[in-house]
Amino acid sequence: MDAFALNQELDDFKRNIDLRAVAVSMGFKLDRKESHRGSALMRNAAGKKELVIKVDADGHYVYFSLLDEDDNGSVVDFMQKRTGKNIGHVRKILRAWLGRPQPALPVHPKMPRTTKDRMAVDKEYQGMAVSLRPPYLEQHRGISGSLLASPRFAGRIRIDGHGNTVFPHFDRDGLCGFEIKNLEFTGFAKGGTKGLWFSHIEDSDRCLVFCESAIDALSYACLFPNETCRYASIGGQVNPEQPGLVKATILRMAEGSEIVGAMDKDEEGEKLAALIETAVTESGREDLKYRRHSPSLPVKDWNDLLRPKPSFFPTAQL
Repeated sequence: MDAFALNQELDDFKRNIDLRAVAVSMGFKLDRKESHRGSALMRNAAGKKELVIKVDADGHYVYFSLLDEDDNGSVVDFMQKRTGKNIGHVRKILRAWLGRPQPALPVHPKMPRTTKDRMAVDKEYQGMAVSLRPPYLEQHRGISGSLLASPRFAGRIRIDGHGNTVFPHFDRDGLCGFEIKNLEFTGFAKGGTKGLWFSHIEDSDRCLVFCESAIDALSYACLFPNETCRYASIGGQVNPEQPGLVKATILRMAEGSEIVGAMDKDEEGEKLAALIETAVTESGREDLKYRRHSPSLPVKDWNDLLRPKPSFFPTAQL
């Protein structure tokens, strides 16, 4: 086989062999709860989170390890790392994968391609710890610890290495960025883009609440408990992709559901609420009901209504 054919074969391995299936064949298990459309999280035989698998901009399956920064690359690198064999031996193994049925794997939609920036965002996010009761939200924002740890929200909030609270954003291709919040600090993932932050969803949901921020969505859930309600936030100013994401989210609701535009009580909040109402109208779903809900002045947003007055906090917490 000449050099061109050898290089083409390597490209075929990287493009046409599902790395998720290869990982399963070597003892890894897909964590469906921690995976999303653009990223598969795999746990090792000991049950520890170890691999993240994606498809890069070239259409190649690639991975990185959460346990070893030097363990990353294509299916070829994956096999060399785990078998200790040279490239010639690995080629023989992977040729068999192109010629036989792959091992059974839970049905998983085809992965979209991922840019380098998105890969970096996902790697940074996967290295963060899931936080069931972030101190910033509980102590400074007045959000109930039991709500934060509930099945509706558990896993949708993380803590980075600086102790900041992190809210992941998703678009049609999966994780696209994350908001970073702390006392007097707001940031966003370097190289990431805004999508929507979501709570977990249930088939029994009959209400969808849109808020301006994830903190307002959590506050709304505290103020108006509803076990059949799911929540989403836009994260402030709208980018060109978000109206489409809002509409797609609305279209996934069950028949007869209520859509709530629970935005701030100000000019910007009215614009965002109008965006939600327009998305409901453009969905063509006559079965859906839209309702505008905002705090009463002088309170502007839901967290202002929820949290205790600043004078109630110990000085050390201010």
